[in-house]
Amino acid sequence: MAKRPNEFNRARVLFCDHLNLARGKYLPFEVAREGVSRHCIGLWALGYDRDMTPAPGTMMLEGLPDLEARFDFNHMRRGWEDDTGVVVCDLYREDKPLPLCARGALRRAIADWETLGLTPKLGIEFEGYVFQRGDNGDWVPYDTPGAYVYGTGAAIDPAGLVDDIWAQAEACGFPLEFICSEYDWPQFEFTLRYDHALKAVDDAFLFKLMAREILLKRGYLLTYMPKPLVGKGGNGLHFNLSLSDEGGGNAINDPKGKEGLSELAYQCIAGLVEHHEGMTALLAPTVNSYRRLRPASLAGYWANWGHDHRGVAVRVPAERGKGARVEHRVADGAANPYIAAAAVLQAARLGTVEKPKLPPAETGDGLETVDTDRHIPEHLGAALAAMEADKSLAAAIGQEVIDHFAVVKQAEFQRFLDHTTDWEMNEYLPFL
Repeated sequence: MAKRPNEFNRARVLFCDHLNLARGKYLPFEVAREGVSRHCIGLWALGYDRDMTPAPGTMMLEGLPDLEARFDFNHMRRGWEDDTGVVVCDLYREDKPLPLCARGALRRAIADWETLGLTPKLGIEFEGYVFQRGDNGDWVPYDTPGAYVYGTGAAIDPAGLVDDIWAQAEACGFPLEFICSEYDWPQFEFTLRYDHALKAVDDAFLFKLMAREILLKRGYLLTYMPKPLVGKGGNGLHFNLSLSDEGGGNAINDPKGKEGLSELAYQCIAGLVEHHEGMTALLAPTVNSYRRLRPASLAGYWANWGHDHRGVAVRVPAERGKGARVEHRVADGAANPYIAAAAVLQAARLGTVEKPKLPPAETGDGLETVDTDRHIPEHLGAALAAMEADKSLAAAIGQEVIDHFAVVKQAEFQRFLDHTTDWEMNEYLPFL
C-alpha cells in the first residue's frame, strides 16, 4: 500500500530543466510541508559541460537570483528510495510562473486546448539501451546474446533488470502498459498507459529517472541517448495524442468520418506536418539526435503522415473508438518531455487555428520511397534556425522558452563544431 505524505522521512522535490536533467533537492519532512524550495535561476545558463551562457531569462549577469520550486505537499507520491516521497514542482519567481519552466509550458498548452472544450491525453513510449562495465572499466553494451525484437524473459535480460524495474514501477504506482526488447540489442521499450497530459508526462519523467537509478545501483547504465551505438537503432520518445470532449468521448474518433476519424483529427495531423521542421529542435535537442533522424530510419525524418505506417512522422494507429489516437514519432530520449509534449500539443492545436492543407497520406514504403521532399533539418544548428523561423509555434509554446533555448543550444552546437572528433583523426591524420 502506498504511504501517505506524512509517513515519509524526507521529500525529493524534482523538476526537469532545459537539458532534460532532473534537478531538485532532498527536504526533511517538516521543511517539505512548506511546499517550496529555492534554487538559483542560473541553472538555465548551464550546458552539459557546466559552462554558463548568458541566455535570455537566466539572469546570469544580474546576480543569479533565486527562483521558487512550489509543490503541493499532499500530492507527494511514494518514491523508489527508502522513506522518501517524490513530487514534481512548478517554478516561480516573484510570485509569477517562471516563463522558462517546462512544466509551465505544458500547462499552457493544456489550457489552450481546454479553451476549446477539449482535454488532451497522452500515452508515452520511450526506448533505452543498457550498458555494463567492460573489462577495462568502460561502458559496453549489456551482454544479451539471445536477444531478439519483442523478446521477454532471460534470453533478452539474463540479469533480470526488467523484473527490478517492473517491481519498482508497481510500488511507485507508475501505470505500465508493457516492457519488451526492441529491434536492436540491448535496447528496451517502455510504454506507459495514456492519461491526462500533465499526469502522463509527470509519470514518464519520474519513471525514466526511477528506471535509470534502479539499474545504476546494480552497476548498469540505462541511457536514453538518441543514438548511442553506431549501426543500431535510436532511442525515440513517442507521444500518442487523444482529446476528450466535454462528455468524456474521444474527439479523435468519428465512426461516420473518413477512415473512422473526426475532422478534428485531420486538423491535428495537418498542424503536426505543417510545423514539422519548426518543432524539431525541441524534440531532438542534441547533436547526437540527428544521427537518429535519417532517411529510412523509421524515426520521423520525413514531413508525412499515414495510417498504421511506421515510416512516417505522424502515424494513425488502427484502433478506433476509445483507442483512436495520433502518434507523433519524432522526439528522442534527450528531449525534455514537458517541452516536447507542449510542442506536439501546440502544433496539433495550430492545425485547428491555421487550418493548413493536409497532404495525402503517405503511399511510399518510407524506406526506399516517400511522397514528400520535406524533412527534418540536417543538424542541430539548422533545426534551431527553423525553430526561430516558426513564429506561430514559438508564440504558442512561449517566446521566452524559444529565445532561451536557441541561445543555449547554439552554444552547444558551436562547441561541437569546434571539436575535432576521433573519426576525423582516424580518417585524415595518416594522409594529410
